[in-house]
Amino acid sequence: MARPRSFDRDHVLHAAERQFRTSGYNGTSVDDISAATGLGRGSLYATFNGKQGVLVQAMAGYFARLGQAAPKALAGPDEGALERLRGFLLRAVNGVPLADDVPPAPDRAAAACFAAKMALELGASDPEVERTAKACFSVIATAVAECVRAAQRSGDIDPDADPDDLAYLLLTIVRGIDVVGAAGHSPARLTSIAESAFALLPRPHDR
Repeated sequence: MARPRSFDRDHVLHAAERQFRTSGYNGTSVDDISAATGLGRGSLYATFNGKQGVLVQAMAGYFARLGQAAPKALAGPDEGALERLRGFLLRAVNGVPLADDVPPAPDRAAAACFAAKMALELGASDPEVERTAKACFSVIATAVAECVRAAQRSGDIDPDADPDDLAYLLLTIVRGIDVVGAAGHSPARLTSIAESAFALLPRPHDR
């Protein structure tokens, strides 16, 4: 009879995610993951097929959280959509993750988007990581685009603007704020970036 698991899978993957966020994939060893999760090397290989398997499943968990958190953060009445878009930009200024239950991170760099961090490090060499990262970006962009459409319905954004293009523009700005913030720039500089981006959103021609 197979021996039942004696660990919480989600707890292990959250702990591994924190480790990858802090040290990167290449800077994290199997022993580091073992120490962070409390699982022995043998259990890590048996359950997750090693370090790469842990990463893939940790990213899958992150994607699942984003799938719930992104629509929740950006949904609401049409009349408040424009302000929600501004809030989306300002979350990045304060290093607040979009996923509500993202594991606590020790510093600004580690708090940045997990998918973006892994895509930058591994995306060109690991198709599975690249695929999951794209899915993470897509689920955020979809939620932002829906918020843009709501702002268009309320008359706050030019109805002729492409919601998907604007969504990826805002997502790119947010990820850029993550990078600039991780490099140590002040909250005032980051706020200026966010507010400037917000001001550039196309408004109806009669305003």
